[in-house]
Amino acid sequence: MKEIRIRTLAGILAVSAVLSWAGARLWESVGTLPAVPVLAPVVLALIATVLLATALSLRSRLRAQRERRPEAKGVEPMMAARAVVFGQASALVAALAAGVYGGTGVLLLTSGLVDVPARRDQAIYAGLSVVAALAVVAVAMWLERICRLPDDEEGPQAAPA
Repeated sequence: MKEIRIRTLAGILAVSAVLSWAGARLWESVGTLPAVPVLAPVVLALIATVLLATALSLRSRLRAQRERRPEAKGVEPMMAARAVVFGQASALVAALAAGVYGGTGVLLLTSGLVDVPARRDQAIYAGLSVVAALAVVAVAMWLERICRLPDDEEGPQAAPA
């Protein structure tokens, strides 16, 4: 399984932010703006919390297993692989969400709509959503690092003839 790259996540965030900003600007020209859900930052923070709990659990179990403690509860390879896949998928979706809410938030801040209390709340929700999405990305990257297999120090060896 390949590690997810920061460059990929940054590209997704940038493209979705530009498209979201352009789409929100077009939508604003019609006379309305899409609303940022109040629960968007809450859901993203909940995902970050679940990922963090998974990462902390796996880290302590892997550490106990490495130290060969008698009470150590092993980590099944498939469980670690599932956790990594969950983290990678969450990071990709969070990068997309950060871009979408970031683009909408930038439009709200730059168009002078923050003078209206309802739009100011929308800008705050968008900002909190971006922060929570970036937290999901950070925790997912950390989880991926925790579940990485140790590198083979000797490197590939030729088979004896």
